[in-house]
Amino acid sequence: MTPAIRQLEAQGCAHEVHRYEHTTAHSDYGIDASAQLGVPPERVFKTLVAETDAHELIVACVPVTDRLHMKSLAAAANAKKAFMADCAFVEKTTGYVLGGVSPLGQKKRLRTFIDASSQAFDTVFVSGGRRGLEIELSPTDLAALTQAVLAELRAE
Repeated sequence: MTPAIRQLEAQGCAHEVHRYEHTTAHSDYGIDASAQLGVPPERVFKTLVAETDAHELIVACVPVTDRLHMKSLAAAANAKKAFMADCAFVEKTTGYVLGGVSPLGQKKRLRTFIDASSQAFDTVFVSGGRRGLEIELSPTDLAALTQAVLAELRAE
């Protein structure tokens, strides 16, 4: 049981846990999850941690098919700039390893931004807190549990 799953259960939030065998030799964990779970990749959201020019770590959830648009994230966060955070700092702050960072159950709660495309689905998939583990839940519940801001975050 991961902190993400513990948070969902403590809140009584409807969810489903999906396990799969991580097989990719590269870092495309979300595409791997989509293929193995038989889910359209647009419903699988990757969790990225960025840092603002004010040195605040923030979370962005975008479909695995898309890239994060840093200017859009910075604007949503009311920051001048945003850039990908240092990997070791991300792991230390969230308590999760890269490829398994969940927007839920982080050691230190970070401000979270979810791409608005999530609202087109009844359920979405996010990391369950380790590689090979996905959580399926409603995008409304995900936004509520993370106190997320919905924004257009995908690069064109």
